[in-house]
Amino acid sequence: MSENSREIREVSIERVEARKYKATSLESGASLEFGQGEGLLTPVELLLAAIAGCSAIDVDVATTRRSEPEKFEVKAGGYKVSEDSASRMEDIHLGFDLKFPDTDEGRKAAGMVERIVKLSHDKYCTVSRTVELGASVQSEIIN
Repeated sequence: MSENSREIREVSIERVEARKYKATSLESGASLEFGQGEGLLTPVELLLAAIAGCSAIDVDVATTRRSEPEKFEVKAGGYKVSEDSASRMEDIHLGFDLKFPDTDEGRKAAGMVERIVKLSHDKYCTVSRTVELGASVQSEIIN
């Protein structure tokens, strides 16, 4: 029998100034600024960061039980396409560039990476699974 659960996750977006916004977690209160302009990640870049970050956390948690990495970088990219004046992303790709010490524990950690990356993609990363499987998005006017 499979176990199902449903937990709400929410953020609030507040306009700081023209083309600059602040996202705040309603659970933790953590926030970040984004938008269009120098020094700001765009919403599309945030999407890529969320996908890469989700898998990075999965890999980091599993491998650092064995060894701290000497290098840990995950790059995410894809193509923004426009069809009939509607935009979306396609062919999103993650690249993991990890290096562990040349020790027994470091080799054990390195040996886990391929399996953990696959598990993250197939099972654990909520963000990439949601993008791939799709989720309904509904908008409403509150006031």
